[in-house]
Amino acid sequence: MTTFRAVVIDKTESGQSVDVRQFDEADLMDGDVTVRVTHSTLNYKDGLALTGKAPVVRRFPMIPGVDLAGTVETSAHPEFEAGDAVILNGWGLGERHLGAYAEKARVSGDWLIPLPSGLTPAQAMAVGTAGYTSMLCVMALERHGLGPERGPVVVTGAAGGVGSVAISLLVKAGWHVIAATGRPQEADYLKDLGAAEIVDRNELTGPARPLGKERWAAGIDSVGSHVLANVLSMTRYGGAVAACGNAGGMDLPSSVAPFILRSVALLGVESAMAPKALRLEAWDRLARDLDHGKLAAMTTTMCLDQVPEAGREIVSGKVRGRIVVEVG
Repeated sequence: MTTFRAVVIDKTESGQSVDVRQFDEADLMDGDVTVRVTHSTLNYKDGLALTGKAPVVRRFPMIPGVDLAGTVETSAHPEFEAGDAVILNGWGLGERHLGAYAEKARVSGDWLIPLPSGLTPAQAMAVGTAGYTSMLCVMALERHGLGPERGPVVVTGAAGGVGSVAISLLVKAGWHVIAATGRPQEADYLKDLGAAEIVDRNELTGPARPLGKERWAAGIDSVGSHVLANVLSMTRYGGAVAACGNAGGMDLPSSVAPFILRSVALLGVESAMAPKALRLEAWDRLARDLDHGKLAAMTTTMCLDQVPEAGREIVSGKVRGRIVVEVG
């Protein structure tokens, strides 16, 4: 097959265009492994790329999609051979390198890891970068010495992909989870995932006081800006917040008070360029610790043709949980 179906973003005079069309295999970028892609997913970053709401895409034309699962077709990499089941998260896929919303991808074998034992390709993409980032956040809190015995943990952006997986992981680990969301209609969904309390995001969106009432021992934040500032101001002495997103803005209108008066730690979590050893540890934990029933309950499935519209919906805050894209 010399051509295959792909979602393609092109630059136009007024911005960009997005359509699903045939793409020539000869136009794939350099790489030592060619993967037949079977599944992908939709993350907030993918929505930004598809809508052009932020400068995610660095070259045109671009096939978006930062996550893939599939089977190796050809390989010149020593760790992989034809027939291997693999996944890829990040490494500039869908930003600088032609990405996952296509039936084929040519990539560096250094970016790939084997499909985790115990997960199907669809389940791995139900996790995707959002869930993998959630696991990195949980691991960051653990490395800081925090566990359920220290008190509650707050999860912001709770109904989104990062938040949904984070809640499931934290509940299974024994945490009392407080879910902060701007979508009160999702309260039942969040409680089904195991959240013990629901907090209206409006409580966290105003200007933060230097120090607020101590409400939680830890936090996982994917929102940033005022929400992160308020979460920090309300974190208990010696607690920590793992920050991994900026859906609410890149700024942090906070003060040093939580850090120097309550010894609160802000733990930055980055997933796209994380070293392989950390990726393997996170995915091993996900395969073991994530409740497959809850993963299924938070997941919907769509085809490649539905991706452009779904990108608009996730940026507008209309997507709940995780989406698996069936590529083939």
